[in-house]
Parts: sequence; C-alpha cells; structure tokens
Amino acid sequence: MTTIHETGEKVAANVERVIIGKSQEVRLTLVALLCRGHLLIEDVPGTGKTMLAKAVARSLGCSFRRIQFTPDLLPSDVTGLSIYNQKTQEFEFRPGPIMAQVVLADEINRATPKTQSALLESMEEHQATIDGTTYQMPEPFLVIATQNPIEYEGTFALPEAQLDRFMLRIRLGYPSLADEQTILEEQKLSHPLEDLKEVLGVAELLQLQASVREIYVDPSVAEYIVRLVNATRTHPDVYLGASPRGSLALYRTGQALAALAGRDYVIPDDIKALAEAALAHRLIIKTSSSMHDIDPRQVITELLNSVPVEAAAHGGGVRSGVSSIRAGAEAAKRAAGSPAR
Repeated sequence: MTTIHETGEKVAANVERVIIGKSQEVRLTLVALLCRGHLLIEDVPGTGKTMLAKAVARSLGCSFRRIQFTPDLLPSDVTGLSIYNQKTQEFEFRPGPIMAQVVLADEINRATPKTQSALLESMEEHQATIDGTTYQMPEPFLVIATQNPIEYEGTFALPEAQLDRFMLRIRLGYPSLADEQTILEEQKLSHPLEDLKEVLGVAELLQLQASVREIYVDPSVAEYIVRLVNATRTHPDVYLGASPRGSLALYRTGQALAALAGRDYVIPDDIKALAEAALAHRLIIKTSSSMHDIDPRQVITELLNSVPVEAAAHGGGVRSGVSSIRAGAEAAKRAAGSPAR
C-alpha cells in the first residue's frame, strides 16, 4: 500500500497549495475519491468549497463541470436532453454537465426536489436514463455538492434519499489567523489554482481505486462497524438511524483511510475517525430532542464513547487488538498467495 500512501500525499500536497490549513478535509476528499463515493460540503460562503473541487479536478487531470443550482433549474439542464435535428430527421442526444468526471453541484439545496432527484440515478448507479436510453457516466465519477447551512430562504432541504447517497459530509470552517494571512500573501498577484499542475493520471487513479478494495478488514472491525451503525437506530434521540449504506460507507472509507496511512489493514481508529463524516448526515433527530439543541454530531460522539471495540477488549488491550488485526492481514495475504510485508 506504499503506492497509495505516496500518491495520496502527493495529491494532498498539491491541493493544499490552494486550500490552506485544511489537511484533514483534503484527506477526507481523497478518501471519497478512492472509494468511488460522493462528497457533500456544508459550510458558509467563501470558505473554499468550490476551490476544493476545482483543485482536486486539476490535480487529477479529470474533466470538470460546474452546475449552479437555482430554483428554475430543470432536470434536463443537469442530465442533458434529446434535440430533433431537422437535417438528419433524427433526435440527437446533447449530454448535460453531469457527464463529467468531477462534477460540482454548487448550492444543491437551491434547486427543487424534482431537479435534485435527477442526480439520484447518476450518483448511485453511475448512469443516467434519458428518453428511455441509458448513458454511462465517465470513470472516475465524483459529485462534490455544496450547500449553505445558514441561509434557508429560497432553499429546498435535501431529501433523505439524496443525503444517503453522499458517502461523506464535511465542513471546511474558517481558517486560522495564520492560515488566513497566508491566503492573502499567496493570492497577492495571482490565484494558486492557475498554476496547479496534474499530479495523477486518470488511468493510475482507476488502478488505485481498485487496489483500495483489497485492503484487509478484520471480522472484528466489520462487527464494530455494524454495532456502531445499529446503535444509531436505537438511540433515544434518533428518529431515523443510518441505513446499511452507512455501514458500507464506513467499510469502504475505512479501507481508503488505511491505505492513505500506508497500512494494508483497517483498525478501529480508522472507523472512529470517519464516523462523523460518514454517518451524521444520515441521521434524523427527533423533534423533541432537536428542541434541546441535540444534533447528529453529538449523537455520533456519544456512540463512539459508548460502543465498545470488542477486538481490543478481548485481545488484552488496544495494542494487542491491533496486533491481531495485523496478523489476520498477513494470514490473508499468505492465503491469497502473496508475500506478507
């Protein structure tokens, strides 16, 4: 997994030339990309949501399209439509902006639910059906959506089915004083995005995405994921807990985070680091609880503190638990016929 680690560091360093002081958020973006997942960035205007999407696209050499969501946007404006050509007397398909490798759905909650639903099939199945014909999305395919959590006038809340299709949700937040001063100095003459170079080809990225699927996940770690997700469904403050898609999101992102850290096996700490980004947006808090300012992030934090990691507990502590997971990874390699590292 050295290749994934080194390549991830190279891409992250390139993106961080534009996005200053947000190493964790950039890493989570790479995690979603390696897992073939989609990313929702929820934050106030001006924090770099659009720049993050553009920097990732340029670093990968991927095609990039931006869709500015507005109340009058139609589904065909997103997916494309068939136009009658009078010369050939046939209908010709004109692909929409969704037919790109990296798609920025800017202010996605400003579009009507009908237009938002145009993304459902594309995000889940990597295809779009228009006028009875199915068109495949390009590979890789990543949707980065943004929304403003403060200004709700003229917006339409994302339905649960839409939120559930985002593998991760992150918040960039305001930069620190030192980072903001660096941003001013970096953009004194020109924007760093203008000089950003491609550091990873599309073909190599597809290989890395396939390699991530081979990261070893110990049965005890998989059990911990299931117990953690199941706990969201029985929590007294939660009306609707995370779906099995949430379990899969934790499983896949855990593999990607382990690979970026240079490991070929997932440990419980990987799952804990990803739990809020992977699960919080999938929870619906009861009205009575939300009146007491309880939000999904608080619930996830509480569950991380209360749901035990059985592997570490039975193995004699965290270190021996990790050691048994490492031993399981080496055994899996030997069984597959590859030399253990």
